[in-house]
Amino acid sequence: MRIGVLGAGNMADALATQWARAGHEVLIGARTPDKAAALAERIGPGATGGGLREAAEFGEAVLLAVRYEGVADALRQAGALDGRVLIDCTNATGPPDFTLKRPAMARWISELVPGARVVKAFNLCHESVWRRTPPPVGVPLCGDDPEAVAVVERLVREMGCEPLHGGGLDRAGLLEASAAFALGVYFGGPRPGDPREMFPPIEIATEGVGPIATESASR
Repeated sequence: MRIGVLGAGNMADALATQWARAGHEVLIGARTPDKAAALAERIGPGATGGGLREAAEFGEAVLLAVRYEGVADALRQAGALDGRVLIDCTNATGPPDFTLKRPAMARWISELVPGARVVKAFNLCHESVWRRTPPPVGVPLCGDDPEAVAVVERLVREMGCEPLHGGGLDRAGLLEASAAFALGVYFGGPRPGDPREMFPPIEIATEGVGPIATESASR
């Protein structure tokens, strides 16, 4: 598959490296093409560098991997993305308070590029997790287009991860809020903690819950 990458930072590096290793063709695009070319050289075989528009035109799937403040400008420079699968891994949050600076980021992106098929994915983990082989996590996906979601599922599996269905794009805002909340638990406040401690194992969480109640809770 041809994958265009908008951005040449750490997330772009981590994910593009995984996909190049899996045999995909990757074109890194950045506002400064020399920076994209340098990243492509580090990634090695299967990767080339260029501008944002080149990456957008190249990719059957396109990864949006820029800071949230630069999303609108990056998409403007990328141009039309009609029919492309646009993978949004952005998080509109950060220290010190880890609040959401822009709720429903993925939905907003879909409005900026209405012809693209947006899928929210890869936003819950730091780039260092995606560099591991394989990354030791499941990957929640949110998207409205089943074919686009299936494309991202394939890319997730080829990294050695399991895709987890999170629902349509309207639920991507919940995924983004989960990232902000988890980051706040990890790094915020006087006593940082581990978000995994919030959830008991499934066999305990569902103990005594009948099939009707379980079905209702999953909707």
